Amino acid sequence: MHQHANAKLGLAGRHALVLDVERGCSLREAARARGVSPATACKWWRRWQEASEEERASLACLHDRSSRPHRCPRVLSAIEQRRIVAARRRSGWGPRLIAGETGHAHATVWRTLRRAGISRPPRPAREQVVRYEWPCPGDLLHIDSKRFVRFTRPGHAVTGLRDRTAAEKRMGVGYEFVHSTVDDHSRLAYSELHRDERAATVVGFLERALAFYAAHGIEAKRLLSDNAFCYTHNRALAELLTKRGIRHLRIRPRRPQTNGKVERYQQTLKREWALGQVYRSSDHRAAALSHWLRYYNERRPHSSLGGRPPISRVHNLSRQDI
Repeated sequence: MHQHANAKLGLAGRHALVLDVERGCSLREAARARGVSPATACKWWRRWQEASEEERASLACLHDRSSRPHRCPRVLSAIEQRRIVAARRRSGWGPRLIAGETGHAHATVWRTLRRAGISRPPRPAREQVVRYEWPCPGDLLHIDSKRFVRFTRPGHAVTGLRDRTAAEKRMGVGYEFVHSTVDDHSRLAYSELHRDERAATVVGFLERALAFYAAHGIEAKRLLSDNAFCYTHNRALAELLTKRGIRHLRIRPRRPQTNGKVERYQQTLKREWALGQVYRSSDHRAAALSHWLRYYNERRPHSSLGGRPPISRVHNLSRQDI
């Protein structure tokens, strides 16, 4: 039932009102009992009387009617409407340009396009999501980095206030980068905070990340990265991967979905760690990273793992394979 937002009576109330009148109540008494005006009571009683038995049985006669007029004498002629629609389909222009070509008002053109269902360009069909998961921990590690602004006091992202002084704007506190790896099967994550994305930084981070996974019984076989310069033109990184027997895979250009597990992890990292608390400064935020990472790996429910934390999928831990 499509009911008016400000309707005093619902369907049940309207039905009760007409039944009261049928039992012998006057329209004024029935209206007073239901808290509506006599005119409203008269309207519903008249519709009830004019309805057929089938409409009364289904209560269709007590539904709200459309307020659309039966005829619009001043509506644009069908020929002009077809002309506007043809201009839209030919050129793809918006209402303003079409109004200049056809000589009609902008609002008239917009209403015509809306009536024809072409006021907005059709949305392209979404690609079907291709989900994949390697069968064992270590089969594939995802790697990426994310930039965060440094700060000396809480910013507008968490306080909603944009009251930085000119001196604060001139300070230039800079940026810092969170380098992260995520195991494809278990979603076990490792992150570090650094001041840059240089080759030496990436190599040092990856060595410590591999040691972290090795401590959990995970030996990496493949590494997936995007096409950033620090991954594709890093000789020290290539030597490290060759030495460890790790195959380096790269995503197709402009296809970050392939590296989606670490991309999604970074969204969670930003929402829950970077913006989840009000930190006094970026140094306090940096100190909280290790605590949040431990919570993410060991306690936080993961939707893709059936509500279990990533550590539940890691082999070779005490009491994990009992």
